[in-house]
Parts: sequence; C-alpha cells; structure tokens
Amino acid sequence: MLPNMHDAEPIPEDARAEIDRLLRSGDLFRYTAPEDAPVSLLEAEFAELLGSKYALAVSSCSAALFLSLKALDLPRDARVMIPGFTFAAVPSSVVHADCVPVLCEVGDNYRIDMGDFAAKLPSCQAVIISHMRGHTSDMDAIMALCNAAGVPVIEDAAHSLGTTWHGQNIGTIGRIGCFSFQSYKMINAGEGGILVTDDADLVARAVILSGAYEHNWKKHPVLQESFAKWQNRLPLYNLRMSNLAAAVIRPQLPHLARRVADGRRNHDLVAGLITRSPWIEVPAKLPPEERAPDSLQFNLSGMSDDEVEGFAAAAGAAGVKVQVFGLHADNARAFWNWQFLPELPELPKTRAMLMRACDTRLPARLTEEECRTVAEILTQAAEQVMGPLRAYGT
Repeated sequence: MLPNMHDAEPIPEDARAEIDRLLRSGDLFRYTAPEDAPVSLLEAEFAELLGSKYALAVSSCSAALFLSLKALDLPRDARVMIPGFTFAAVPSSVVHADCVPVLCEVGDNYRIDMGDFAAKLPSCQAVIISHMRGHTSDMDAIMALCNAAGVPVIEDAAHSLGTTWHGQNIGTIGRIGCFSFQSYKMINAGEGGILVTDDADLVARAVILSGAYEHNWKKHPVLQESFAKWQNRLPLYNLRMSNLAAAVIRPQLPHLARRVADGRRNHDLVAGLITRSPWIEVPAKLPPEERAPDSLQFNLSGMSDDEVEGFAAAAGAAGVKVQVFGLHADNARAFWNWQFLPELPELPKTRAMLMRACDTRLPARLTEEECRTVAEILTQAAEQVMGPLRAYGT
C-alpha cells in the first residue's frame, strides 16, 4: 500500500518552539526586531548554504523572479527569453515586470534546445533559465553565449535546491538564483521564496523593491551606500516573507542533504526499473549535473493519445497519479495554455515532447519497497494499455 505521495514534507518538531514563541509574541513582521529576526537569520543561513554573498527572502519564487527582473532595471517591453517548458508563473512574472516573454524550444530530454536559444538570444535583454522539474540545461553553453552577449541570466531554481553543475550549486551560476519553499519543494513552508546573488547593488534594489521602506534596509547586511542611493527612487511592492514562514523553513535546512540523497536514490531506482518497459523512457542527466529530484518525469513512446490517457488512468487507479503535461487544456505547464502572453509562438519540438511527457511525485521519504511498487504500477499500466510483451519467436 502506497502512502499519499502528494503529502508535503512534514515540519520538524524543532520548529515548534520557535513557532509557538512567535505566536505568543505576535512578532510576525520581519522588520520589527532591530536584528536577528527569523527572516534575517534565514537569509544568512541560506546564503552560506548556497555559497552566495547575499540572500533575500520573499513571499514566493514568483516574487523572487519578478523582483530580479525589476532589480535588473530592464526597460519596459524588454524581451526576456524563457524555456517553452516551465510553469505558468514564470512567464507571468515576466509580464508582471512589464517585459515580454520570448519562448524557446525544449527537447524531449526536457532541456533547452541550444540552437533555438542561440538564434533568439540577440533579440533579448535578459534570460530566465527554468531548471524545470530539476532538469538542468547546458549551463556551460548558456553562460558562454549570454556572457559574450552581455545578457544577464536569472536561474529559476524552484525545483533544484541541492542540484549541482560541475559541483557548483544551481542558482549560483547566473547573476541571480531564485528558489521556492512551496509545499511540494524540498523545503516546505506552504509558500515562500528566496533569491541569491553576489551583486550588492542588485540586491540593494531588490531589498527596497520587496518592501524595505524608510530605513528598514539598514537591517540587511549589504553595503549601505548601495541602499542609500536607491531610497525613495524605487516603488515598494511589499513581497516580504513573514517571520512565521522563516521559522518553518530554518529547521529544515539541516535536513536538505539527506532529502537530496534520498530523493536521488528513489529517482534512480524507479527510473532504472521503468525503463525496462519498451514504452517508457527516462532521459539521462547531463554529465556535469547531480540532481536533487523529488519527482519523476518520463516519456511514453509508441502510444496514441487515447493510449496515453489510458496509461495515466490505469496508473492512477492503482495509486500513482500521473500527469501528462500536454493533454489537458488547464495544465499550467503547457505553453499553449498561456493565453495571457502578448506573443504566443508555436514550438513544435516542445509541443511534441509535452504530449508524451509524464510527471509523478516521488517524495524523498519513500522507502525502497514503496519505490519498487511505484515502478511496478507504472510498468503494469503500460502493459495494461499496450498488451504484454511477447517473447521472441512466439
């Protein structure tokens, strides 16, 4: 019997005392205390964990992406390239920042098509690289192209906390990295986000934009002259994180390494088992990448749309909910459903991938036996739809 794989990570017991203290005091606003507020402590701890100089905790990863674009001081209608495979919040943050999303193709390995990326880069003033579902695109090639063109890179690392590229933490390769603490991420605060950067002037702008009004920016450990020149010159969007959210997040940071190791173990076990099916393919990671997965993506081959629907239904009936990204009009990860975009191109490679790409939760807390059950359910669902394999010569 499988547990509910859509339950979020539980909050550690050692968070309870700090949560209770905050509730008793009512001190939930990050700027009430002169120093060492829970949000401030989280920012220092997270920056140290990632190896970044600065961190700014905010209300969501979407807020972090939006603030990153505003802090870059891009002109109105600046063109910002994003992958065609990402969550609708990413193009939404671009639109919210008064910029224009430019979608590039993504291959059947879920990573950016570098040919299309290179062709579209000259028209863009910034790039957001979504490491969608934790799959890292070729950051060596991306950074070489963007550095040569003088185009800043923002990493949407919502699904990649704990992933490394050549041993370097994802989120610290571009100019800014943005992370999520939403319930289905490695660290669960229900909602919440954080951005990291080594650029003092950029983070100073982001801090003020996030809602550090009057002289509250003095409570951030950034060069004070960076703040002073921006005070009263930037709007306040009030996207701050509360102390309560920080109190939930901080005790989970020491658990991250274990969750990453357990998630990688579970992913690799299930992936190895299901790829024995002739109808299921799990794209390989790129060589420099060490992933931190808490979900599983795979492609179905040789199936019609009806057979893909039948596969998802069979797996769901057996206890493993499977989402096929491209088959439903309400899926927020299918680019053609982003009808709010000012420009909505056709991306044939990305569309073809999304029509056969499947997604299922695979929490780090699952046991090896439970992972084997997940794999068995998925392979049996494929056989149920396609029929059992015949042995050679029969």
